[in-house]
Amino acid sequence: MLVRLLLDDEDTAVTRRTAEALARVGTAAAVRLIAVAVAGADGNHADWLQTGVHDALAEADGVPDVAAVCAKLAQDQEEAVRRGAAEISAWTDGTRC
Repeated sequence: MLVRLLLDDEDTAVTRRTAEALARVGTAAAVRLIAVAVAGADGNHADWLQTGVHDALAEADGVPDVAAVCAKLAQDQEEAVRRGAAEISAWTDGTRC
């Protein structure tokens, strides 16, 4: 269900806000959902996913280290998760932003 929100074809605001909310949670499960969406996203959706992640990371107070979670997800069994996590990690430049 959340992956469908992340890839909403009719409302990119939903994509952005869902990615932001999941990035703020910052657990492996939350970031994994973003990674799966990134792996299946077209260029437009990827841009909105990135914007949502950046929105969350722009508020440094209490936001988890998404890059560290991505490093863990780089070992996931699913290739799509590994690919998406690598993309998210590149968005963060390997830091907490």
